[in-house]
Amino acid sequence: MASNDTTLNNAPPMKATSHGVFQGENPLNAALPLVILQICLVLTLTRVLAYLLKPLRQPRVVAEIVGGVLLGPSGLGHNKAYLHTMFPQRSLTVLDTLANLGLCFFLFLVGLELDLNSLRKTGKKALCIAIGGIGLPFILGTGVSFILQENVSGGVHEGPFIVFMGVAMSITAFPVLARILAELKLLTTEVGKMAMSAAAVNDIVAWILLALAVALSGSGRSPLIALWVFLCASGFVVLCSFLVPPIFKWMSQRCPDGEPVDELYVCVTLGGVLAASFVTDAIGIHALFGAFVVGVLIPKEGAFAVALVEKVEDLVSGLFLPLYFASSGLKTNMGSIKGARSWGLLVLVIFTACFGKIAGSVGVSLLCRIPWMDALAIGLLMNTKGLVEIIVLNIGKDRGVLNDETFAILVLMALLTTFITTPLVVAFYRPAKTQPTTEYKHRTLHRRGSSTSPFRMLFCFHSVRNIPTMVNLIEALRGTGKKEVLLVHAMHLMELSERSSAILMVHKARKNGLPFWKKDQNTGSDQVVVAFEAFQHLSKVAIWPTTAISAVLSMHEDVISGAERNRAAMIILPFHKHIRVDGQLETTRVEYRHVNRKVLEYAPCSVGILVDRGFGGTSHIAASSVNSVVTVLFFGGNDDHEALAYGGRMAEHPGINLNVVRFLLNPAGTTTPGSITIDIKESETSESNSIDDEVMAEFKQKFVLKYNTMKYDERAVADAAETAEVIREYGRSNLFLVGRMPEGEVVGLLKKESECPEMGPVGNLLISPALTMAASVLVVQQYHSQLSLHSLASLKEDEMSDDGG
Repeated sequence: MASNDTTLNNAPPMKATSHGVFQGENPLNAALPLVILQICLVLTLTRVLAYLLKPLRQPRVVAEIVGGVLLGPSGLGHNKAYLHTMFPQRSLTVLDTLANLGLCFFLFLVGLELDLNSLRKTGKKALCIAIGGIGLPFILGTGVSFILQENVSGGVHEGPFIVFMGVAMSITAFPVLARILAELKLLTTEVGKMAMSAAAVNDIVAWILLALAVALSGSGRSPLIALWVFLCASGFVVLCSFLVPPIFKWMSQRCPDGEPVDELYVCVTLGGVLAASFVTDAIGIHALFGAFVVGVLIPKEGAFAVALVEKVEDLVSGLFLPLYFASSGLKTNMGSIKGARSWGLLVLVIFTACFGKIAGSVGVSLLCRIPWMDALAIGLLMNTKGLVEIIVLNIGKDRGVLNDETFAILVLMALLTTFITTPLVVAFYRPAKTQPTTEYKHRTLHRRGSSTSPFRMLFCFHSVRNIPTMVNLIEALRGTGKKEVLLVHAMHLMELSERSSAILMVHKARKNGLPFWKKDQNTGSDQVVVAFEAFQHLSKVAIWPTTAISAVLSMHEDVISGAERNRAAMIILPFHKHIRVDGQLETTRVEYRHVNRKVLEYAPCSVGILVDRGFGGTSHIAASSVNSVVTVLFFGGNDDHEALAYGGRMAEHPGINLNVVRFLLNPAGTTTPGSITIDIKESETSESNSIDDEVMAEFKQKFVLKYNTMKYDERAVADAAETAEVIREYGRSNLFLVGRMPEGEVVGLLKKESECPEMGPVGNLLISPALTMAASVLVVQQYHSQLSLHSLASLKEDEMSDDGG
């Protein structure tokens, strides 16, 4: 160490910028180009690792910790040429400064996520679990500290080392836990709520203990200094408690929902965070404590806190936080763990950390009469460490409390305990088994008949773009003269990202699905809110709003469970493409095809995919003003029966004019040159035709003869061209209703390679550029406990063609 210090002192200071290679200078000898290259290397490696670990459902923090370790002497740093070129010793001060600056702002965001009002309402069970989850591992950690001190940590101050080991063993990483719970869809369960509440209490206690450990670690000259540091820190917290809430409450009142936040307020907030960080650093505890305290004390009500997160999070979480892990990885030398003794101590530390946390949490949970499997899940979740653990260890390393070997052992412990959390919870806890699916009767529209129970539908949407057509579709569906109640569950599908604002939304969503508007006088001006509130006031439809926040790859699970929970007869999904100004369809997100395909495959009821081309216009139409033409294209089969039933329900609205077009095969035309010969077993064809005839006869008797706004037409066609020509005749329609997988002889004429196999042959024809239709399209699939092989094959075909969609 002495030789390194001498080299540092004799080395010339780094210039901020270089004159460039053409001036004979190496850019890597200047601070700015070198730190830019370091940042690019860190971001590239961590993002690649995050992508590789995504199938294992690991939070991004695991990839960032691993990436930091790989960049240091434990990985690429074995090559001294690389280490001296990319991370020379004299550049580490700049890197550490940037990393710690980003860390201060990240801890400010963590503080924003912790709501003190919620903590005050924490139930006795969660409080007891938090105490058990801290107490036992802290006691075991202090015991292990004596063993480590005798073997690998000789020469350090005993008091600070004991406290640091206790904190390292007992901590639960609240932000990482929130991410894992959201990924596993446990946030709305009792287990998730209990774990989050206990982790929030744990987090606050851990930071207090860490502040104590930091105060003790600086007591080299006199024990009174530690007391003085702790008293000053306590005074700082008390002072902030009186000053920060009223100031920020005043700012929040001047930042109404839907309005941009004044730049001056954001500037004052960020300046306040830095000032608080300076004060706590000057007192003798870490600068991050000041930032954390300010974040905790800022009021969470209103739009101001959310706006702050949106302003700060991307730069901090995406850029600066990976730098902190890189800085930490450069201090981690796994080569210092040598011999059976060191590896034995590593096993002891990991076992003690896991056993203490899990046993403490599970034991208290069982005493609180929580079921065994739920208690085990809570214990496993409370064992999450990750980011906060790395912060604790780095502070201990910088303060000289932890040497290289102890630091490496504890970093490995933090990484392993975080890595195993998700697989263990998935392996041991299956809430689907403990919460059996509720059976219900009405899963389709076809043959529903008259029922006293409400007619329930689940409408899903991704953004404001989907709202007008969805509302107008609900209006057309309700039928103004019907006595039966239409109950709509509107689900806003939102992607869960790594952003902390997503976690803020998840906290709200824990209340069994976040309503995207509040039925009170303080409702904001959000367009979604306005649309649904206006519709509720003008119609007799009951709308229950919920928000489903999850990763796109598992979003279909929310839709399916929502339909099951709400006993929906049909799910309406938005198509993964939206209409452009020129009338063509453009892909919104390719991943939404995956969502639609999975819902079609596993839905507990009928499903409709809506291709939105502006049905009813861009705003809600009052019942008296509705005047739309809806056309049902009937070829035959179960899906077409469901589409016909949907059309019949819309026809009961006086403003809807319904056309039903039944396509029949023209035998005389099928033998002409260039036509397609259909080879279908006569018995199967006649049986399906008889069922179709029966369904159509029933429909005519119930609707066509009763309503003068309905028209029925039978058209004989000989090939695909004639079929398309007939469809063009109804091009002035506002909406087409078609079955996803129609059956019959005519459909055989249409089958060919299609861009979107999940839409079926008729649906693909209606959205193809060749047909140039301006009408919206609803492609309907009827519920069956087991889809036909033909239907499933089309969904698998969709899976293979996702890249092209």
